[in-house]
Amino acid sequence: MKILAIETSCDDTAVAIVKFARNKTEILSNIVSSQTEIHKEWGGVHPALAKREHDKNLPLVFEKALNNFKADAIAVTVGPGLDPCLWSGIGFAKKIAQEMNLPIIPANHIEAHILINLLGKKTKFPAIALIVSGGHTQLILMTKIGRYKIIGETKDDAVGECFDKTARILGLGYPGGPAIAVMAARISNLETRISKQNSFKIQNSKFKIHLPRPMINTKDYDFSFSGLKTAVLYDFKKRSGKERESEGYKVEMAKEIQQAAIDILIKKTLSAINDFGAKALILGGGVSANEELRNQFKKRVREKEYEIDFLIPPKNLSTDNAAMIAVAGYYNKKKATRNYDGISARPNLRIG
Repeated sequence: MKILAIETSCDDTAVAIVKFARNKTEILSNIVSSQTEIHKEWGGVHPALAKREHDKNLPLVFEKALNNFKADAIAVTVGPGLDPCLWSGIGFAKKIAQEMNLPIIPANHIEAHILINLLGKKTKFPAIALIVSGGHTQLILMTKIGRYKIIGETKDDAVGECFDKTARILGLGYPGGPAIAVMAARISNLETRISKQNSFKIQNSKFKIHLPRPMINTKDYDFSFSGLKTAVLYDFKKRSGKERESEGYKVEMAKEIQQAAIDILIKKTLSAINDFGAKALILGGGVSANEELRNQFKKRVREKEYEIDFLIPPKNLSTDNAAMIAVAGYYNKKKATRNYDGISARPNLRIG
C-alpha cells in the first residue's frame, strides 16, 4: 500500500509518499518546504501569511514528491493546527483525491508525531509518549496503537513557544529553539557538574543565573513554562546594557533556559514511566530534535537502568513532515473515505 500524505498544520508545506509492505516500510519521497525565513520578521507564524505560502507551494511540493509514484490513498492532517493552514492542505487533498479517484484518510498531527517512531519498528505497551513542539507539550499514555490518554500537558506556554519568546528577549532570532541550542552549545569552555537535583550547573559562572523549574515537584504530570519566560525577562531587565549585549550573558542564559526546560521534561516523564509501569518511552515533536534533550534523556534512562524501549525519530522526522502523516494514515486506514465533504479542519483536535 502506498499512501500519499499532505501536512500543512503550521508553517511547513510537506508532501510524502510512503510504501507499506509486510516485510518493509519505505519512504519513497518526503519533501518539506519551510517558511521560516518568511516568518522571522514576525517572530512567529503569521497564519494568513502561512496559508498564502501553502497555497503557492503545495502544487510545487506535490509535483516534486509524486515523482511518478502511484498512491492507493491520501492522508491529510485535519488537526490540531492553525485553521487557515489546515484548510489549505485539506482543500488540496480533496482536489487531488477527486482527480486521482482516491480515498482520503484524516490524520491527527499529534498521533503522527508518535507513530513515526514505529516506522519499520515494533514496541511494547504501555508506552509513555512525550510530545514537545512550538504548540504542544503533552505526556500521553499509550496502551496500544490508537488508544491514548493525555495524562499531562502545559497549563500555559508550550516548551517550544517558551524557547521562541525567550530567544526574542535575548535577541537570538527565530525560531527560538535552535537559536538557544546553538548559543547554549558555546558553553563548552565552562565546567559543568550534576547537582543533587540532577540538573546541570555551571561551576565557574560569571553571571550566576539560576532560573526556576516551574511545577517540577508537583505530583501531577502537567507543565508550565510561562513563569520560566517571565523569569528570563526579569533577569534581562535588571542587567546593565553592557551585560545584556555580552556574549557571555547570552551563552549562560541560553544554557540555563534550555537546561531548566530539560530538567522539567525529564522529571515529569520519568515519573510517568514509574507510575504507569511503562515498557517504552517515545519522544516526538520539533523540540525532540534538540541534541541536549536527546542526550540527557538517554543518559537518565541508562542511569535508572530502565528495561524499556526508547524511541526517538531521526531529526528530519522530528520536525513537521508528511511521512509521519502517511504513517498515521496507514494505522488509521479503516477511516478512509470517499466522502470528501466529510473531511474538515479541526484545529483543536485532541488525541485519544
